[in-house]
Amino acid sequence: MVMMYKVARASEYLVITGGWIKDMKLTRKSWVLPGQTYTRIDLSPVNYTFEVQAMSAEKLPFILPAVFTIGPRTDDHESLLKYAKLMSSHDTTSNHVTELVEGVIEGETRVLAASMTMEDIFKGTKQFKQEVFDKVQLELNQFGLLIYNANVKQLVDVQGHEYFSYLGQKIQMEAANQARIDVAEAKMKGEVGAKLRDGQTKQNAAKIDAETKIVSTQRHGEGKKQECKVETEVKIYQNQQEAMAAEANAQLAMKKAGWAKEAEVAQVESKKAVAIREAELQREVERMNALTTTEKLKADFLTKANVEFETKSQEANSALYAQQKLAEAYLYQKQKESEALKAAAEAELYQRKQKVEGDLYAKKKEAEGLTALAEAQGIYIRAILSAFGGNYAAMRDYLMINGGVFQELAKTNAEAVRGLQPNLSIWTNGDSAAATNDAMKEVAGIYKMLPPLLKTVHEQTGMLPPSWMPQLTDQQPIAKI
Repeated sequence: MVMMYKVARASEYLVITGGWIKDMKLTRKSWVLPGQTYTRIDLSPVNYTFEVQAMSAEKLPFILPAVFTIGPRTDDHESLLKYAKLMSSHDTTSNHVTELVEGVIEGETRVLAASMTMEDIFKGTKQFKQEVFDKVQLELNQFGLLIYNANVKQLVDVQGHEYFSYLGQKIQMEAANQARIDVAEAKMKGEVGAKLRDGQTKQNAAKIDAETKIVSTQRHGEGKKQECKVETEVKIYQNQQEAMAAEANAQLAMKKAGWAKEAEVAQVESKKAVAIREAELQREVERMNALTTTEKLKADFLTKANVEFETKSQEANSALYAQQKLAEAYLYQKQKESEALKAAAEAELYQRKQKVEGDLYAKKKEAEGLTALAEAQGIYIRAILSAFGGNYAAMRDYLMINGGVFQELAKTNAEAVRGLQPNLSIWTNGDSAAATNDAMKEVAGIYKMLPPLLKTVHEQTGMLPPSWMPQLTDQQPIAKI
């Protein structure tokens, strides 16, 4: 390959790669040495026409026709290098470049449209265009491309979603309706004006006739007017007096009804207050009774006299207080009577409380005494058990002897057998071993057992053995088996 000198056109750049060049070289004219290659890149902008289908924030689809004039950025060397590396191998009008640019524009347009309502897109077309322009330019910078011009056409409806058509029909109908309203209003003004002029003419004629009649009857009417005036003033005064009397009677009746209502309300409130207080006192008494059942072991016999004294003192004070409240109730009728009942109930509650606390304290001391006795007995039993060396049986026998348990048992047993009068019989047959041999020893034992057995049966039951058996002597038979 021979060395060549190459010159680019006015709208072109030479891209030289190969030997003695680190990356690539952009120039308008240069020698192409052996081992180097060159490519011409066209810097002319190209128009790209798209119809971007997008969807607004209300999920309404629409078509956005747009024309973008895009070309390499010539005022920045780095952008030219990017364009030369990425796009120089493709024709600017090829499908590859078109699809690349279209993909960037559609993606940014759809993202922006999804964040705006249809009304915002329609009314703010200029702002929408500028935002699309900026976002698309930001993506095209990585390819070294520049948007020279962007023209967003009128929005178009998607088939089946005729939003803009319906919006245009709405505006058209509104204009037609407004025109009809304007025509009707103008017609109304014309008819009203004609009627107004006719009416004014008739009014003026009637006015003249009326003035003539007024002048003719004015003198006659002045006398009648004066007479009617006097009669009217008298009637008005009478009506005023009657109205004042009726108003006073109505106010009096209203005040009487209000007073009666307040009296009844006060009486009902007094009864309800007494009932409520009685219920509260009863609940308090029941609560105190419940408390006293759990704390009745807290009383003490030593303080019983003081408690009774305080109780009687409280009773005397409550009686005096009750008499005072009765006197006040007599002066202030039912209101003070309720207060006296309240004070009497509180005094009775206090009296019961003091009495219960005294009994509770006495039971408490009694329980403390029983507890102390039980503790002393426990110490005593532990001392005895220790003295017997932990022998529980010996300690039990000692306690039973010391408590007279054995004596009581003996006495009880003696009382039980008293009157039985037992009869004891002792039998002997000599030395059986000398009379019989070992073979007859068992038989001899049985025969030696029979006499005492038969005698015992006869003594206990009165029955005698059968006739075929030996009979007892010195006994009268009573019955036979």
